[in-house]
Amino acid sequence: MIAEQPPRKRPAQTPQQRKERAQLLESLIYEMWDGKPVYYAGYQDVIAHRKTKEEIMSSSLLQSRLASKVNVKLSNQLVDSGYEVLTNELGVQFKKSDWRACNLAIFETAVLETQDLSKYAWVPPKVVIEIDTKADMTRFEIEVDYYQQKTTQLLDFGVEKVIWIFTKSEKVWVAEPDKDWLIKNWTQPIDVLPGCSLIISGLV
Repeated sequence: MIAEQPPRKRPAQTPQQRKERAQLLESLIYEMWDGKPVYYAGYQDVIAHRKTKEEIMSSSLLQSRLASKVNVKLSNQLVDSGYEVLTNELGVQFKKSDWRACNLAIFETAVLETQDLSKYAWVPPKVVIEIDTKADMTRFEIEVDYYQQKTTQLLDFGVEKVIWIFTKSEKVWVAEPDKDWLIKNWTQPIDVLPGCSLIISGLV
């Protein structure tokens, strides 16, 4: 009879290795929810050296194309309107250690002029537009919880409309405070602001 071998213990990390791991984890934070990190989806593969940070943080061609075309379409419609479209995963700060990332956010220009532009936004955008998400879902019981909770948090903060564009299902989710949240197809017009709308199917 062959005796079972005890499981091998992982060698203890050196202080330098622990520091490097902590720094890597910090760089993989996608959002902070009341002091608790929500990491990028796939962050565990980066920690295990199976993927690079760039692999999990990058967008698909479709996501990138949509973000670019939505930005151009809205910016053209909002010329001289007193609004600006900001992109590039803008950080919206609710309070200390509590912030969300937004693909596109529409602000009143006058509001932006009161902000420190080197920091996250401390005032709510008028409209937030999200294209899928890069968030890791393991801390949520079901995936839809992430979308519902983030949407509710943005609306409670003062955002007047949150629009989710989903590339797999080709659906658009529109949420406004004190109204029924709507699910629309890509072929239907989406009202963004008065006199400003999108049809997603026309942008892909």
